[in-house]
Amino acid sequence: MRRRHHSPRSAAVAVTALAAAALGVVAAPSAGAAGVLQPIGPHESFVGQVNGVTVGAAIKVGCFGPVTSTSTGHPLAGQTVAVQIEADPTSKDDGYTGDAANQVAVEFDSLPTSSAALLLHYYGVTAEIPTTLSLPCEGTGTVVFVPGPTSNTARSASVAVTYVNAGL
Repeated sequence: MRRRHHSPRSAAVAVTALAAAALGVVAAPSAGAAGVLQPIGPHESFVGQVNGVTVGAAIKVGCFGPVTSTSTGHPLAGQTVAVQIEADPTSKDDGYTGDAANQVAVEFDSLPTSSAALLLHYYGVTAEIPTTLSLPCEGTGTVVFVPGPTSNTARSASVAVTYVNAGL
């Protein structure tokens, strides 16, 4: 029987991935070199992603029965948010971690700020949108990616989304 050799580096990556999974974050391919997860840190520009895109994002919402303009439902499972480091920030929708941030909170404009936001600690790692949220059945909104802890130089990123009624 042949033994496999595991390097200390691969063990560190595995431990980091397990820690991220324990926090409710699902690992996705990283933009970092050699597959190493890149932690969010100060003085970095970033973009938010909803379901893998920064423009033209849609969130499918399960809404059943008669639906009005004020109806809400729950997002379908398997939809995600993430942040990617942006080497060449060019859009007003790009974020900046400022002087102190080491995480990014993901907030949905249709929810009160006090509701538990998703927290991202690494670039290129996706987090599933909780199916317990109540989101509009249709229309448009914004998902905001807020650096934290904040500073005078921090700037949130945003992604415009279309809520799509998947219950029809």
